[in-house]
Amino acid sequence: MINIDFFVLKNGILLGFDIYGHAERNACGKDIVCAAVSSAAFMVANTISEVIKIPADIKVCDCGEMCLQVNEKDAALCCDILLGFKLHMVNMEEQYPKNISVNYVEV
Repeated sequence: MINIDFFVLKNGILLGFDIYGHAERNACGKDIVCAAVSSAAFMVANTISEVIKIPADIKVCDCGEMCLQVNEKDAALCCDILLGFKLHMVNMEEQYPKNISVNYVEV
């Protein structure tokens, strides 16, 4: 299962996410659920770091894990893209409840 842990402040502001696991709908490299999650996560990371130029701590592992976190002072500039990504992942979780789990971690 793909786990998506969203990093959330007490006031509900999103600071980022950690994605890990595998959807297991197909073999690695052929799984459309994994591909959809990865593509959306890379779009968010690229938009934050390259388009709006916010310094973010971004880690990508060969195993498919991605972790992104912005500083609290930059959260307002990233809130729309992170909220959009959260909505997208919650919708995917509804479509693929056996393959995706969205969670929230207070930071």
